[in-house]
Amino acid sequence: MRLLLLGCSGFVGRELVPLLLELGHELTLVSRQLQPFPALVGERLNCIQGDPADPASWAGSGLELAVAQADGVVNLAGEPIAERRWTPAHRELLLRSRVRSTELLVAAMARQQRPPAVLVNGSAVGFYGASLQAQFSESSPAGSDFLAEICQQWEAAADQVPTGCRLVKLRIGIVLAADGGALGKMLPVFRMGFGGPVGTGRQWMSWIHRHDLCRLIATALEDGSYSGVYNAVSPQPTTMGAFADALGQALGRPSLLPVPAPVLQLLLGDGAQVVLEGQQVRPERLLAQGFSFSYPELNAALAAATSPALR
Repeated sequence: MRLLLLGCSGFVGRELVPLLLELGHELTLVSRQLQPFPALVGERLNCIQGDPADPASWAGSGLELAVAQADGVVNLAGEPIAERRWTPAHRELLLRSRVRSTELLVAAMARQQRPPAVLVNGSAVGFYGASLQAQFSESSPAGSDFLAEICQQWEAAADQVPTGCRLVKLRIGIVLAADGGALGKMLPVFRMGFGGPVGTGRQWMSWIHRHDLCRLIATALEDGSYSGVYNAVSPQPTTMGAFADALGQALGRPSLLPVPAPVLQLLLGDGAQVVLEGQQVRPERLLAQGFSFSYPELNAALAAATSPALR
């Protein structure tokens, strides 16, 4: 397939782009970086520098032509959620980077005589809001906090795809890999022996190994039976306390020193809720679809993520 990729030049893209090339697809990658993967550039990987949330990028960078030529699109564009304090300006950036980029993409698709046949669009388990007790499936209602509002608007923008385009929306959990994301930030601390659960440790973590997420994206592009919303999480959610214990065991290090919630809130402000609050999410539709997880269990996922030979 000829694929257009937005928001795929970072943490997830580092594994997704090589996988899609290995599967034989031709890729056009949109990134604010000039060349995110210089070692992979070749006749099947083309890069367009631009910001998909900026209308100017769609006017003169070749993006419109890339949409016209694409058989499928992957859209994971959006500013990282828990990197900075949530000032009013940053809240607006978090929302606009997801919603506006998706609106502009879908509008470009609608302008084509032959729009792309499939759009795999990102969302997040934050759609459901936070809870210590509830279990969430794809049919559960949306929450009412800021993260839930972002996800609702993000998905609503994707829902405007032209008739005939198959839409797959992935509500992605915490993605595990050693070179980024939550695990990447925790590893140095745990390796020094100072690791432990964040906050109370009772909050839920719905997670997925990056390899499984990339396989899921590739499968959703290729398999026409995938359509609608899927929870992109492993079948075995865990608590923060159990996660810290399992990570300590994987590294052979203690995990006894909790990170107090006030410390994290001081650093991240409202953004701390991403790790201080959570939700127990089940991948009911993926299991019904027969998707086979390479890493359904946390211990195996952490062993793979932290072993240089298996990354």
